[in-house]
Amino acid sequence: MDSKAGDLFSAEPADAAGSGGVMGKLWLPKGLSATVAKEWFDRRRASIRPWAGFVDHRKFTKPRNFGELCQRVVRNFDTYNSNYIFIFLGLILYCIISSPMLLIALAVFVGAFYIIHLKSLESKLVVFGKEVTGPHQLSLAGAVSFPVFWLAGAGAAVFWVLGATMFVIGSHAAFRELEGGSEMEELFMEPV
Repeated sequence: MDSKAGDLFSAEPADAAGSGGVMGKLWLPKGLSATVAKEWFDRRRASIRPWAGFVDHRKFTKPRNFGELCQRVVRNFDTYNSNYIFIFLGLILYCIISSPMLLIALAVFVGAFYIIHLKSLESKLVVFGKEVTGPHQLSLAGAVSFPVFWLAGAGAAVFWVLGATMFVIGSHAAFRELEGGSEMEELFMEPV
C-alpha cells in the first residue's frame, strides 16, 4: 500500500501520515501539479515571439488563393503558438473580470472546494455512510456551485471566449505573411 501514498486520486493526503503539517496537499488530478504547470508556463513564455512583430500591420496581406491561405494558417499556428495561447488566456481573463456574477460563481466554486478539502483533512469525508474520494469531492463542489454558474451565464461566456479566440487567432493566422516568405517562394518556384 506504499504506492497509495503518492497516489493523487486517493482520499488521504500523501503527507497525512506523520508529517504533522496543518495544511495537507491539495488534491489535483494525476499528472497535474504546480511544478508541471509552472514549467509549461515558463516554456510557453520562453518560446513567445516578439509582440511588435506579431502585430506589425505591414506584414498583413490578403492571401492570393486558398492554398496559400491554408499554408499561412498552418505555418502561423506553428510559429505563433505561444502568442495565441496568451491571447486565449487574456480573453478568458477579460471575460471573467468583466462579469461580476462570473467572479462570484468562481468564488463559490473555489470556496466550496476549499471547505470540502479542509473537512476531508480533519477526517475522512463521509456522506450517507460512504467515504467521498477526491474526484467526488470536486464533483460535489461543482454541484454546489452549478446554480450560481448557470445564473452567471457561464455557458455564454465559454462560447464567447471560444468564438472571440477563433476569430482573432484565425484572422491573424490567415492574413499574417509567413516568416521568410520570399525565400520560401523561390524554393517552390524553381524551374524543373
